[in-house]
Amino acid sequence: MSKHIIQGSTQQAIAIIPIYNNDFESWLQQQSQDIKNLAEVFHFTAEVGSHLCVLDNNRELEKVYCVVSANKNFHDFASLPQQLPKADYYLDANDEELHSACITGWGLGSYAFERYKKQRDFANLVIEDNNKFQKAIELVAATKLVRDLINTPADDMGPIELSVAAESIAERHGAKFSQIVGDELLAQNFPAVHLIGRASFKAPRVLTLDWGKSNDPLICLVGKGVCFDTGGNNVKPAGSMRNMKKDMGGAAHVLGLAQMIMQLNLPVRLKVIISAVENAIAGNAHRQGDIVTTRKGLTVEIGHTDAEGRMILSDALTYACEFKPQLIIDFATLTGAARVALGADLPPVFSNENDFNTEIMACASEVYDPLWSMPLYQPYKKQIVPDIADLRNTGSVPMGGCITAALFLQEFVDKDIPWVHIDTFGWSNGRVGHPKGGDALGMSAMFNWISKRFG
Repeated sequence: MSKHIIQGSTQQAIAIIPIYNNDFESWLQQQSQDIKNLAEVFHFTAEVGSHLCVLDNNRELEKVYCVVSANKNFHDFASLPQQLPKADYYLDANDEELHSACITGWGLGSYAFERYKKQRDFANLVIEDNNKFQKAIELVAATKLVRDLINTPADDMGPIELSVAAESIAERHGAKFSQIVGDELLAQNFPAVHLIGRASFKAPRVLTLDWGKSNDPLICLVGKGVCFDTGGNNVKPAGSMRNMKKDMGGAAHVLGLAQMIMQLNLPVRLKVIISAVENAIAGNAHRQGDIVTTRKGLTVEIGHTDAEGRMILSDALTYACEFKPQLIIDFATLTGAARVALGADLPPVFSNENDFNTEIMACASEVYDPLWSMPLYQPYKKQIVPDIADLRNTGSVPMGGCITAALFLQEFVDKDIPWVHIDTFGWSNGRVGHPKGGDALGMSAMFNWISKRFG
């Protein structure tokens, strides 16, 4: 949980009094002339997220008025931890849904990555009963996990360190952890994972985490764990490589989602599969034009060495299908084309089940974690079929890149297994509730959907 959300008595804390924006004018009319004057001086209006600090006769902070929307969006509270004076506060409201929004917004808005540098302190939110708001608290904790993993530089979050993090999560929740490392990947038929990761001094690996009761429905969560992406021999320019520590964001998302599911004890059985590699440059790095026979037996021509994520996912998705799960969900920071199409804050979601897309978008809207449905447009498949192999890891034209990437992945999913693919950015450029850096985009939406579908 965020260090700025604390459990305890609210008697000594300062009240935050919410005002719904559509009630603001009637609220203001009922206030004393002093409050009306304060509101005018400090430009306190019906704008959602604005706040007004009121002092007592001793000029001590007595209470805070805060304008929120009727839809109880957690973003309404996300700026408060940084804007209010450092002190302990509590939400003076009887609405549990509003409390959950406040906890979520406070937790996400007060996040700071402090592994290497102490950041400034923020205001604290006091809650008297953690158990009443467990879902919000676990969402904050899972988001912090995702952000911390992505923000950690590659030298401290390579394939080895990512495996340590995954094993630690497994141990805390009574899950079974295992990994296949280095040349053992070839012995156990993960050739694409080995091909992409073999050039790094930190050996490639496939990580698995198993949790749950044998009679519960099996969900496989598959994550792309490229701990740093140079682009390979088709090396990225410096500007594009700068933030490539985030290319393991898919792995971070499935670990965060798994943590939420386990912590809240959803009635499902989990298998988490992460392909963890570094796409490095060395004498034994894979080359443009190489052809690899994947775990599924399909041959893939390397059209570009910077399209490595779909390669390591191909073996992981094939492996997931071997367990015949009721559902496969993969997260991957897969394509720049997704950002061109939808921007940084709106990940595309693909599925081989048409009704899933409608359900998922509705669930995403409910928790203010937006996703947008994109088509698995089959006529584009010809763009990833070369002359000398079954598939190519890039399209033949520089258009529709997130669709052709999803179509490539679909080739490794059995037709009778429901599958969802999320091409997340895993990064925030900086906005309310989402500080600049690693971020969980799509995780809360998918937890909401899984809860409704299997809970």
